[in-house]
Amino acid sequence: MLQDIRENAQGTIAKIIIGLLIVSLSIWGMDAIIGGFSGEPEVATVNGEDITEREFLRLVQMESQRRLSRMETPDPSLLNDDQIRREVLESLIQQQVLIQDADSQGLALTDADIDALITQMPQFQVDGQFNRDRFVSTVRNMGMGVREFREAMRKQYVVNQIRAGIVQSGVAADENVAQLLRIQNQTRDFRVVTVPESAVADEVEVTDEDVESFYQANSSAFQQPEQVDAAYITLSLGALADTIEVSDEELQTYYEQRASELAREERRAAHILIEDGENADETMAKIQQELADGASFADLAEEYSVDTVSAREGGDLGFAGRGVYDQAFEQALFALEEGEVSEPVETSFGVHLIKLEEVRRSDVPALADIADQLRNELARDRAEERFAEYRTKLADSAYSADDLAGPAEELGLEVREAKGITRDGGMAPFDHQGLVRQLFSADVVEDGYNTELIDVGDNVSVVARVREYREAQQLPLEQVAGDVRARLLAERTRAALRGRAEAIIAGLEAGQSLDELVEGEWVSYEAASRNNQEAGADVMGTVFSLARPAEGEASYGHAVTPSRAAIVALDAVNEGEVDDGGAEFGQLSQFLASLEGQREYGAYQQLLRNRAEVERP
Repeated sequence: MLQDIRENAQGTIAKIIIGLLIVSLSIWGMDAIIGGFSGEPEVATVNGEDITEREFLRLVQMESQRRLSRMETPDPSLLNDDQIRREVLESLIQQQVLIQDADSQGLALTDADIDALITQMPQFQVDGQFNRDRFVSTVRNMGMGVREFREAMRKQYVVNQIRAGIVQSGVAADENVAQLLRIQNQTRDFRVVTVPESAVADEVEVTDEDVESFYQANSSAFQQPEQVDAAYITLSLGALADTIEVSDEELQTYYEQRASELAREERRAAHILIEDGENADETMAKIQQELADGASFADLAEEYSVDTVSAREGGDLGFAGRGVYDQAFEQALFALEEGEVSEPVETSFGVHLIKLEEVRRSDVPALADIADQLRNELARDRAEERFAEYRTKLADSAYSADDLAGPAEELGLEVREAKGITRDGGMAPFDHQGLVRQLFSADVVEDGYNTELIDVGDNVSVVARVREYREAQQLPLEQVAGDVRARLLAERTRAALRGRAEAIIAGLEAGQSLDELVEGEWVSYEAASRNNQEAGADVMGTVFSLARPAEGEASYGHAVTPSRAAIVALDAVNEGEVDDGGAEFGQLSQFLASLEGQREYGAYQQLLRNRAEVERP
């Protein structure tokens, strides 16, 4: 398909179509293309009501943007568009079913109700007051009109009311809560004796015939995946900056422009930090009053500040310049005069009183001392101006070129090579899944085109092409024999240890003493809880899986790894304590009730969905 597009993009028919599109867009806008020919197309019908294509595409775009925003380095090529479209459509169908259910129950909001909700939403407020301009711009940035947003709120609010009503109706029986706490807080008394792998070493053997037999029986497990060798060009801001020369005259001018910034000001602050809770205002007022009465800031910091490290030093935070503290803290600090104390300042850490102890300013460094730093800054600034231009040129030339040599020569870049890249990736830049997906696409592997230009990092873009493709192939026995031998040895050692553990347990249950069965002694644990770390997670898993022993007897089990077998003797089970009036009981009761409510709501949703008549074009 890509080849057809490339071949026909320059044709007369294509030019006519593009011209008509431009005229349509300029006169009527995008609706002329999307909906102008057949009204409002739908993507599904639920119980006779349409889900429009416009609504569907808007939500697909919003969901794509949401997923991109969660990426450390946003890359559209990593999105699975088909999956997003399926999930969005199903969510719209489910939403429509719930909205219809709310309508059937007579649940609705008036225009006044909608107004009240909107004006209370913090994202539409400025200085604590509703701001219409903020509201309109925010809604438009979401790709919606005001009327459309109000209607969406009307529908979603009543659906949420139904959900909240069902979820909050969940109930957890007190006995169920108590039983779960008894199990959760239960402790156990047990003993452990360990059999090391050396005790069964004589029983374990792996021959060359065993290795070959396993290799033949599991040949599919020893495949070398398909691979490509690739040529690629990297365009990076850093490398571009390295090519830019900065003259001495330009450096001198830049130094003079930066002189005022290079004279760094640092401020020594002290603070008193309190937690932002119910009593914060009262506590802060008390501290301020004591300061007004002549109390020492340092003494008050030691008494009240929850920043225990600085409190021991009278709240002293030392010297710091701009860009170190929280924005609100920094703004307050740099507005103070020496010796002055700020009004209360709220940050994510709590509420602060800030005192400016001292200000110091450094002289402007000599040009010779910072010449390299300034030269690099100036080169990088200029590189940023060129990077976007170079990126566009590289994308265009690589798209139409039959190789990478021409685009590389045009921009003065180097063609590099990478070998043995699999679908799981390879060394950078082929550790980027979007680039790898492009590299293994049919257009690139089969038709010999270059990949698209892919952004693999901040200001780093790559275009690549396949030089050689190798299909998956069987790895020779000689190459994997060592791995096979190690695997068989581990499996057989584990089996031998398990057999030894089962024999020891059988002897113990038959009345034999431990000395008769194994060299080793019991290690005892009293009242061990589930999160006991001393005995090991695998042993504790066995301990708490064993049946309660009869009075005066023990229950036996084992935990086996390739390096040892642990035989466990469970002697007693101690019931966990339950305080039906305690915080733990209340929290667990609420949690279980919430789970039950969510389960009931999920069943209710599924019932409505199963009853709905859904048609898709």
